[in-house]
Amino acid sequence: MKRGWAALAALSLAGGALWYGLHRPEPVRPALWQVEGPGGQKGWLLGTIHALPRAAAWREGPVAKAWDGADTVIVEIAALNDDAATARAFQALAHTPGLPPLDARVSPQNRAALARALAAAHAKPGDFADTESWAAALMLAHEAATGNPANGIDRAVLAEAGTKRVVELEGAGAQLAIFDRLPESAQRRLLDEAVSDAKPTADLATAWKKGDVATLSQETNRGILADPVLREALYAGRNRAWSAKIAQSLASGAHPFVAVGAAHMAGPDALPAMLAAQGYRVTRVQ
Repeated sequence: MKRGWAALAALSLAGGALWYGLHRPEPVRPALWQVEGPGGQKGWLLGTIHALPRAAAWREGPVAKAWDGADTVIVEIAALNDDAATARAFQALAHTPGLPPLDARVSPQNRAALARALAAAHAKPGDFADTESWAAALMLAHEAATGNPANGIDRAVLAEAGTKRVVELEGAGAQLAIFDRLPESAQRRLLDEAVSDAKPTADLATAWKKGDVATLSQETNRGILADPVLREALYAGRNRAWSAKIAQSLASGAHPFVAVGAAHMAGPDALPAMLAAQGYRVTRVQ
């Protein structure tokens, strides 16, 4: 997966329960934080990954204890399994007539890479004649992505929510609208990154499994997240909005289990740091 795209796997928009089949779920130790407030507020933050080659035994040890203590589950998208609704939201935003050809919207040095990406997707430039640059970027990044979304931890969390209240931070339509509002220059930066031949600098799935937040934090400063406009729109701005909603849930007396992309947990403008800045005690417990 491309640099930055992997770090922002939260944006994949790609439910299903854990499968056991021929392989038992893989043991993992993802990063987990406990959040406590001065009035007895308590909640937890779990960094997730949205696609894995095989199912993961994520609900073990401290995560299981946190899960049992939570009465609310907070996720990015509550209807993650409703692919038809996501497709409708995408189609409503993704098309504008009269756009330049797709190869005119990538940097000259990436035109050969674009041709290879289109070939890998069994697509032709004309298939994207009226597709906005951000939408083409997401489509081509999805084709190049590895792992199976059915094994994603967000989907597993939703599948096991049971009687817990489920609260969403954005929803598919609102998440896609963030891309749609980007200036064209930023959209083309996304497109360049989606088709670039540059290799990831780290195995982020392995980092997630080990709770290696240092590696995740490094990746949030590379690729698309090194661009100030994209970083604000796709990462820092969203984290500010999310931290406010999480704080609101804590203040209401709920005990939320927050499960969002692991990149949103890493770095000085990530959720643990933002909640700590609001006066909460945030402690890494796994």
